[in-house]
Amino acid sequence: MRRTMLYLPGNNPNMLLRGHLFEPDGLVIDLEDSVSAGEKDSARILVREVLRRGEFGACEVTARINGTDTEHWRKDVQAVVSCGASGVRVPKVESPQTVRDLDEEISGAEAQAGIPQGSVKIFCLLETAFGVWNAYDIAKASPRVTAIIPGGEDLAADLRTSRSREGTELEWVRRMLIVVARAAGVDALDTVFPHVSDDDGLRREANFVKQLGYDGKSVVHPNQIPIIHEVYAPTEREIDNARRIVEAASAAQARGLGAVSVDGRMIDAPVIRRARFTLVRAGLASDSESKG
Repeated sequence: MRRTMLYLPGNNPNMLLRGHLFEPDGLVIDLEDSVSAGEKDSARILVREVLRRGEFGACEVTARINGTDTEHWRKDVQAVVSCGASGVRVPKVESPQTVRDLDEEISGAEAQAGIPQGSVKIFCLLETAFGVWNAYDIAKASPRVTAIIPGGEDLAADLRTSRSREGTELEWVRRMLIVVARAAGVDALDTVFPHVSDDDGLRREANFVKQLGYDGKSVVHPNQIPIIHEVYAPTEREIDNARRIVEAASAAQARGLGAVSVDGRMIDAPVIRRARFTLVRAGLASDSESKG
């Protein structure tokens, strides 16, 4: 699951070492915005050493590299891939060619480090109107692409507006990208909610993107993690209903029946898949079972 992916500044050793203790689903070690131009090299060295320690609990560990229009991105890729990052989050993706270039660089880093080809995934940040417009082609540009993520501040600026607490300026983009993600077979992860002291606002936004179908949100403060996890947690009623659907479907399959009924309602394959996914979110089934 990727309900929460916590950004950690790449130049802050305390946060890099302690971030997993807040129990997000994933960590995003940031080498881009949180690191000044003069600290890029030293931050890269620090991140490399932290990654080599490998003490991140159950968290998925990824790194946000500098953009492919900078001089830093290739060094970033070499550093984080060779030390065990499971994914690379790339900012301001605007075309499929950016993904293909990144794929090629990652492949070289994997080969050099003796890592199986295709192990490292790509998370695409769509932070411009052009990038959003090309979202489907970007998502399908490489089998490594595992998620697309709408931008926040950068995208709002490119749209010639500003971030609002209601998120009106991003609503169409969010609706579009969830359709793109499902069509392309990748995850949709929402952008950060920047108002770290506004718990009610975060809860409203998390409920909204969950209802749209987003798999989770990026977060910038540990206090945001339990709120989002609470929003994404199935209710007892949802869990009970999902259990009954999955059990009925399994019983019907064992008897060679193609149809199944629960509470007088015929249940089809999409409903069964959704029920299995509910059990995954509740921690009662594995992700592989949700695809069964």
